[in-house]
Amino acid sequence: MSDKEQQQVSRRQFLNYTLMGVGGFLVSATITPMIRFAIDPVLKVGEDREMVPVGDISEFGKEYKRVDFKLLIKDGWAEYERLHSAWVRVLDNGEVQALSPVCTHLGCTVQWDTHDDYPNHFFCPCHDGLYDENGINIPGTPPTRPLDVYEYEVGEDGKLYLGRAVPREELG
Repeated sequence: MSDKEQQQVSRRQFLNYTLMGVGGFLVSATITPMIRFAIDPVLKVGEDREMVPVGDISEFGKEYKRVDFKLLIKDGWAEYERLHSAWVRVLDNGEVQALSPVCTHLGCTVQWDTHDDYPNHFFCPCHDGLYDENGINIPGTPPTRPLDVYEYEVGEDGKLYLGRAVPREELG
């Protein structure tokens, strides 16, 4: 047999290859949107962008006030409300400080102005973590970064709205 005879594809093989290729294309075109639909919620894990009212802005002054609020969390297919807390105050220039009470060392809850030796500081009783009045970690104590801050906005209705807690940008 010559090389030409060995390289020829029979009609049966050609039809087989063509039908397999077209069939594979049709199956993949049909299944791809279904797979995307099935995994899409998993790709959006933890999106909690909503803002909720926590009180009238006039209720907050120069001293920290603790507020509790619920945010809707969308985690894959599940939606649930999670309770959050924040230490909130309004500075003289009108800026709002809304700090997370979660210690950045090991996740314990910090308290405002409860340590006798460090008045006007945030104190974490778990490992003696200490933050200044702006939530900045004090060098030489366990926390390695400042307290997280809540996204906020003041609505036209005069209410303070809080969103999710985010790590604060490096100051300086």
